[in-house]
Amino acid sequence: MEQKKPTNYELVYRTSALLKEVTDLKLLNRSLTEQLAKSQAEILRLENILAMVAPESLPKGVKFNIGSNTLRFKMATVLFVDIRGFKNISSESPGSNFIDELDQIFIHFDEIANDFNLQTVKTIGDAYMCVGGIPKKNITNPIDVVLAAMEMKRYLKDLKDEYTKKHNSFWELRIGIHTGPVIATPQGKKKISYDIKGETVNIASRMASAADVEKINVSVYTYELVKDYFQTEYNGLTPVKYQGDLEMYYIKRLKPAYSVDRQLGEHPNENFTIKYLLRQFTDLQEEILDKLEKELPKYLHYHNFKHTIDVVNQAELIGYGEGVDDEDILLLKTAALFHDTGMIVGCENHEYYGTQIAREYLPSWKYTQDQIDKICTLIMATQLPPNPQNLLEKIMCDADLDYLGRTDFIPISNSLYDELIQSGQKISILDWNKNQVKFLTGHQYFTSTALRLRMVGKEYQIERLSKLIEEDEAKLAASGTLDYVEHRTDEPDVAARIESDSSDH
Repeated sequence: MEQKKPTNYELVYRTSALLKEVTDLKLLNRSLTEQLAKSQAEILRLENILAMVAPESLPKGVKFNIGSNTLRFKMATVLFVDIRGFKNISSESPGSNFIDELDQIFIHFDEIANDFNLQTVKTIGDAYMCVGGIPKKNITNPIDVVLAAMEMKRYLKDLKDEYTKKHNSFWELRIGIHTGPVIATPQGKKKISYDIKGETVNIASRMASAADVEKINVSVYTYELVKDYFQTEYNGLTPVKYQGDLEMYYIKRLKPAYSVDRQLGEHPNENFTIKYLLRQFTDLQEEILDKLEKELPKYLHYHNFKHTIDVVNQAELIGYGEGVDDEDILLLKTAALFHDTGMIVGCENHEYYGTQIAREYLPSWKYTQDQIDKICTLIMATQLPPNPQNLLEKIMCDADLDYLGRTDFIPISNSLYDELIQSGQKISILDWNKNQVKFLTGHQYFTSTALRLRMVGKEYQIERLSKLIEEDEAKLAASGTLDYVEHRTDEPDVAARIESDSSDH
């Protein structure tokens, strides 16, 4: 049977339908492509978020498996050195000499990285990479990495001068730095090294590629963390996948106020070190508070890490109120941090034991011997009865007993009472409150800041306690037990024990 030919109208209709179908498929393909790109961006975003989260804090059942021993760090700083010039140098150096020369540069880079507590990362070919903030996290890693980069730059400048004298070509090196989350996988058994992944690595490489020769180029993220220490120069924008245009800055030198050689700005001075240690204090505080939380006896309801945080904060507050300088603030905060660590060893002479723990820890945190000695003297100044000999000791004593004039005095006093009871002491709450009134009446603040902030509050606390005592005595009198209570506080051995215990605030 002869097939009927389609009419012109039918051909137009079918063609139009096919064209519409093709158009729809193109639109669908574009939509799917966009969805795929968004999905990939979301996966990357989630990976970066997960890189900031400790495994134990993830919801139950949520896993993030990139490697069997994967570690995630929310703030690490990657230094990437982009090396170019193989063609020129290989034509001048016979055999494999130019490779050996590059190896020597890398070996020296490793030494510099080690000096600044950075981890070198295995790289391939003509690139070098190291990272700060792993495997032990620290808040100073952006500064450490920039200082290391400056040291590498100085070394390369000296080396280039030697090559130039011999009329030899030299490597073209560009340094890039970026701060952000990384995913690290430890490798090896005897000597552990780390392989790192994540967008932070890619951006550090991009910073190096966008740098001029012999310049240190940092992302805006790193810039914000180091700008108080270094002089910088804006270096424009560079496109970064999924993040748009990213601002860049060149690190030029240390600021004059923080440099021994004010003109060159290459070597940190004492002012820089103090500012660095104050920033580093956050990490030291976290480590010591963690130690206190884990190792202090559980019955210490008052002499615990919360009290330590309180004294650290008050030492800083009173210190600034008294107008002391940054180094004195550092000494006060550090002494406050360690002043009750001796409770781990025992309550008696805990101030002395605290000085021993401080002497054990502080050298590895870059404190000088003179600073450590002063910190230990401040710790011993918290012994009761207080007898401060200078302004810093007065600040320390006032910070330790700051709560006496605060609105939260009663609950804090009750926590000290609970501590005494659980340690085996036998004393009624009425006797305790009477002894507290006696202690408050005999206590004095030594600094004008503490007197201004807490003296009125302390007088108010004496009134509050006195009313509580009157109410409790009235209740006991009504129940016929007042004579027993009064007799108990008159016993010499009990009264002496109460006085001794209250002096251990």
